Parts: sequence; C-alpha cells; structure tokens
Amino acid sequence: MSLISLAGVGRSFDTVAGRVVALAGVDLEVDAGDLAVLLGPSGSGKTTLLNLIGALDQPTEGRIEVGGRDLTTASRRELFAYRRETVSFVFQTFNLFPGLTALENVRFGADVAGRPDAAEEAHAMLERVGLADRASHFPAQLSGGEQQRVAIARALATGNRVVLADEPTGELDYRTGIGILELLAEQSADGRRAVLIVTHNREIARMADRVVELQGGRVVRDGAPDGGAVPVASLRW
Repeated sequence: MSLISLAGVGRSFDTVAGRVVALAGVDLEVDAGDLAVLLGPSGSGKTTLLNLIGALDQPTEGRIEVGGRDLTTASRRELFAYRRETVSFVFQTFNLFPGLTALENVRFGADVAGRPDAAEEAHAMLERVGLADRASHFPAQLSGGEQQRVAIARALATGNRVVLADEPTGELDYRTGIGILELLAEQSADGRRAVLIVTHNREIARMADRVVELQGGRVVRDGAPDGGAVPVASLRW
C-alpha cells in the first residue's frame, strides 16, 4: 500500500472573474522511500498539490489518503493530529519563531510531534545540519542559508514519515542549496520516509527518483528523470 495516494483530486476557487481551477483530476501514488520532485512553472498547481497532501487545504473533489488516513473525510481534530504526527513542512520563507533560538526552534518540532527524546533529537539534528555552534543564536542573527537549515532540522526532528519541501533552495546560494538538497535526499534513502520537493528548477529534478510534472493543474509526466537520477553534487544551476 502506498504511503500517499491521490485519486481524481481537484481544487478550484470561486473568484469575481469566475471559477479558477488550480488542480484537475490528479492521480498520484508515492511510496515510503520515494524522493519525488513536483516540477512546474508558477501557477501550475504544484504548491496547491503540496498543501493538499499536507492538509493545509482541502480538495474540492477526489480522495487523498496518507498513511492509511483518509484526509478528505477526516475531522478537524483528526487533521490536526495528522499534521502533528505524519507530515512535516519545509517552507521557502523558513517560518522560524523569531523569539526562539535555533535550538529552541528545532526542539519545537520534536515537542509538537510528542517525541520523548525531544531535547536530544533537537541537539542531534542541529549538529546534523552543521549548526551546533549556532544553537543559541536567534533567527535574526543567522544568514538565510542557516535559517533554512534550522527549518529543515526542525522538520526532520519530528521523525514524521512525510517531508514536504516548498522551493527549499529558492532564496539560497548554489553551495548552500546543494547541501540542503543532499540532506533532503538522505531522508528517503532509508526507505522509511517519503520526501516531496516542489521546484520550478529542472536541474533539481535530475536528483529525484521520480519527477511529477504539472502544467495547468494537471499531471503531464510522472516517471524517472531522463537518464535516471544523478548525485546531488553533480547538479549545476
């Protein structure tokens, strides 16, 4: 059974100008251990799809199941538990708490997920992203790349099985971006987690096990990158 399953999923919005279709008839299966890139230009529906899988939004049609849980029929309480226990987000805008240190931001993720070893895991993940020496610094005292690494450490400290990353390298320099992509790629390698990365950068798609390409709210391609996946370190943009 797939970890993530979408069947006939659509999302539309009513506006003054009429109905806007953001997604239409999306079918998608993602297994634990998959590293998938959702690829497409702005307005293609890729972020909408990520938000639906993360239960930050609800579809107007179709069914979404993650980890055996039907998100389309779940109550608000059940969706809250799902976001706490199953899915973790890495946002392009970091979304760190400005009044918390780097370590406290990371521990927040582990605490919300109910990890009994939250303190130890927070220290371990901050060390894993190379920021152990910045643990007591506040977000305003960190560079953009450091803030993104804190955000990733916070997401991974939850231990949740689904990691959703929205344009995780969008504001970063090449070297920092490569390091972040390598860290994300490692998360799916043990076969326990699924990692989905939203990007408009076709070069980044070359690192994926599979590329799900969207245009106009529809999936137009779903498969391995041309020539197969390549090491993250070989990417150039």
